[in-house]
Amino acid sequence: MNFDLSDDQRLLRDSFAELLANESSVDKAREVAESDGEGFSRELWAQMAGLGYLGLVAPELAGGHGLGGVELALVCEEMAKRCFPGPYLEQVLAIKVIEVAGGQDELLGRLVSGEALAVIADRDGVWPGQTPDLRFEDGRVKGRAYFVPYAGSATHLIVRTAAGAFLAEGPFETRRMQALDEAARFYEVGLDNEAVPLCEDGPVVEVTSTFGLLGAAAFGLGIAGETLSRCLDYARERETFGRPIGIYQSLQHRMADMLLRTESSRSAVYRAAWCLDNEHEETGLALLAARAYAVEAARLNSQEAIQIHGGNGFTWEYDLHRYLKRAMTLDQFYGRSGEILEMAHEAAAGAL
Repeated sequence: MNFDLSDDQRLLRDSFAELLANESSVDKAREVAESDGEGFSRELWAQMAGLGYLGLVAPELAGGHGLGGVELALVCEEMAKRCFPGPYLEQVLAIKVIEVAGGQDELLGRLVSGEALAVIADRDGVWPGQTPDLRFEDGRVKGRAYFVPYAGSATHLIVRTAAGAFLAEGPFETRRMQALDEAARFYEVGLDNEAVPLCEDGPVVEVTSTFGLLGAAAFGLGIAGETLSRCLDYARERETFGRPIGIYQSLQHRMADMLLRTESSRSAVYRAAWCLDNEHEETGLALLAARAYAVEAARLNSQEAIQIHGGNGFTWEYDLHRYLKRAMTLDQFYGRSGEILEMAHEAAAGAL
């Protein structure tokens, strides 16, 4: 069996990495993230739409490329390496939900072209102990949604309610919520908007539990790999008593553990992507395992990177804190690792 990427997949990865290196380096991404704006560059967003990245997994009839999980994982991994700010995965999930639901071809084309931006408002996004109140009444969605990513920039919301998912068009009443990651944009949304039924809740769950888990896992892989790379470079350059710190065995052991976590994450993520693309019977388990392991690897590698960088690692000028914040946000927003692990254990037990 050939486990290598195809020529087209390598070209996709390399060309996207080059685009980000030129247009969204870590320094540029940091400037955008720390500004008071939307949290992403509209110019780069339009460029990505023109190059087809917004329609990566969208159907060809809507102007997309109709590609699969492996290609999505490649793009998300490269984004994570540069702490890319923007609603890319959120837009991809919305596109897939609308594709599965059907009946919104015009909107699908606008999303692929970058003319519109849609995200999902989840009824479970509430404060601990609070009862969800998102509902559909008299042709309108009503209630309050919390932790809705990039809702301040969205033209459409897919609103999950107990009666199913509904498509609402903006403008929306939004209030930005504080987040650990300065690049994140989460909003409280007050809803009293006209909406149309989109689909039952099943398609939304299906998309978020497949492409959502895969995207989060790929982001985790990118963070784990990038923090390891930065540690290796630092260990070669930083000297104590005239010798590089990389010669010390204690640091070598820690970086070896980081390498193990990174490469294990790589195997898990791309196996899950392959399973998704080939409708393998173990797809559910593979996706849960990849998400649980890769995001945890991202958090642990980020913490280790800060420690290995010593005093420099704790300073704002170094970017390591950004990778740690991104990893911790991933863990909270795309299913907490403890819950994902429980689901993975149940899926593994069911497969026996």
